[in-house]
Amino acid sequence: MSLRAASITTFLLTIATIVNAKEPRQVQETGGIFVGSLGCKSSSCHGGAGPKRSQYFTWSEKDYHTKAYAILLNARSDRIAESLKITAPAGGPPAAATSVRCTVCHAPFQSVAASHLAPTAHPDEGVSCESCHGAASGWLRGHTRKDWTYDTRVGAGMRDLRSLYVRATACAACHQYLAPELLQAGHPDLFFELDSQSVAEPKHWKDDEPWSGLREWLTGQAVALREMSWSLSSEPGNDERSRARWNGLAWLCASATTAAAISSPISQPPNAPAQSDFANMQTQADSLARRASVSNWNESSARSLLTALASLDGEFSARGTAAPILGQRAKRLALALDRLVNALNKDRNFRLKVEAELRQLFDDVKTLDSFDASSFATHLKAFHEALDKTG
Repeated sequence: MSLRAASITTFLLTIATIVNAKEPRQVQETGGIFVGSLGCKSSSCHGGAGPKRSQYFTWSEKDYHTKAYAILLNARSDRIAESLKITAPAGGPPAAATSVRCTVCHAPFQSVAASHLAPTAHPDEGVSCESCHGAASGWLRGHTRKDWTYDTRVGAGMRDLRSLYVRATACAACHQYLAPELLQAGHPDLFFELDSQSVAEPKHWKDDEPWSGLREWLTGQAVALREMSWSLSSEPGNDERSRARWNGLAWLCASATTAAAISSPISQPPNAPAQSDFANMQTQADSLARRASVSNWNESSARSLLTALASLDGEFSARGTAAPILGQRAKRLALALDRLVNALNKDRNFRLKVEAELRQLFDDVKTLDSFDASSFATHLKAFHEALDKTG
């Protein structure tokens, strides 16, 4: 079995096939029955008061995932569907809301065979509880019992989201891969970043370990690289932009693992990769993801990595690397610096000392079509100097 098949859960296993096909068959589930968010809404479960019982309200009132289906009903989605020549059934909902290419991520229940859906599971929930935690029929009634351990719940079919490797894999299935034709049709670009996206969600769970953010960041980057490598290894005719995006992420992971002396290193990517390079990178990235998910961080190691990455201005001054690749590298680097700064921002004064310089780097990569490598190198050097002054 390939790394992809082994790591992506059955609920999202066929996404890459779906987004590349015109209108494929439904996803055929082999697991339990999806009951819908109503199964979690009870006040005695996750619809009550207090931090241990308010998860349903956090999701339903604050989480953008609840709007995933509604997005398919807006004008932008209509234009994307029109560009892709997706047509709506007569008298039915808009085209995007009926196409599996869209609903597989925006309304996952719509891509599940009817035999695996309870009457209470509705596609307009968007991305709801079971999209992340797995079909609930096997564990819904028992998971609140005091004699059930976490391992018991996982054994009953609940997805093991305490594992950052599993969590990142589940999220990356929709947050990382985007078929080139969808991007060309106007779909927003995707940059999977587990740490910052988990913070913005907002969280309805706790990561108690103080340096869990860095563990999430590196695990997410490695999983994103694995998924991107898998996609490109499966598409001999991949486009230049996709290869540049892959190069940018691979370069960042290679630079980070070298600087941090991580035992699952990533090789520097070639500027003109062969199909075998993508397959090799998939294997390396999966190994890094597993290692990163249990990695240990502290202030010293975080500061050391931040300093090392901030010292890469020379990479953007040297000749011989195509501008699209340099732009993608700069984008990934700016995102990485932000997460490292966030991890070190315990007293909230650290970010203030480098905020202006960091904001300038983000301005530099805001529009990659006009990316200026020389200016980015100058601004990265200024960020490094500001970092040195923080002591």
